[in-house]
Amino acid sequence: MDAIILAGGKGTRMQPLTTNTPKPLLTVQGRPILEWSLLSLPKAVNHVIVVVNYLREQVEAFMQQQPIIRDYTLVEQQPQPLGTGHAIQCCQPHLRSDAFLVMNGDDLYSTASLGELAAQPTGILGAWRDTASKWGVLMTEDGHKLHHIHEKPDEGVYPLPVSVNTGAYKFDKRIFNHPLILSIRGEYEITDYVSYLATITDFQIIPSTFWYPIGTPEDLAKAQFLDLQSLIKTR
Repeated sequence: MDAIILAGGKGTRMQPLTTNTPKPLLTVQGRPILEWSLLSLPKAVNHVIVVVNYLREQVEAFMQQQPIIRDYTLVEQQPQPLGTGHAIQCCQPHLRSDAFLVMNGDDLYSTASLGELAAQPTGILGAWRDTASKWGVLMTEDGHKLHHIHEKPDEGVYPLPVSVNTGAYKFDKRIFNHPLILSIRGEYEITDYVSYLATITDFQIIPSTFWYPIGTPEDLAKAQFLDLQSLIKTR
């Protein structure tokens, strides 16, 4: 199975740490975040597509020397990055499997949870949070099937805690039947693919046992003290 890792962002909120280092190569407990991503992939994954852009030569050098998954492809968004949906479109010619995982390259995930996600025909990894306004809240029909995502709702709209989008998905190639349109941000959004699949299939929500997004220098600092070997349980 293929896995796409989105690792091309500039990491603006991580400045000045990302001035000379791409965000996926910032280190957590001595390992680049991207290395943790590779280690957390389930064993079903045998080919990785890494989407690169900012300081891509550093990511390329890392992938060349890492021993975790040797079968990989680097993909750059051309002619320019136009959002996460566009990143998936750029990967289409390089996909070998009909179904594939997609995950953020700057978050930390549980291997077991990603494995459960990979076992579904299609789905999304969810996590419980005590705030809603920072996240995409997962709206369900029966507690397990996704209906839609409510992006960053006002606090108080939903009782807490809420299940939110972790940025990890199981897609299949049917998404490419759905034409994306530019969002109000001027980007092609990966969540439009999620919404499309949710209308044509039982798009399952898999609760994650561990998810740690790294969005700020403070998040990175706190990650240095997590028991990651236990929380991630690497492959």
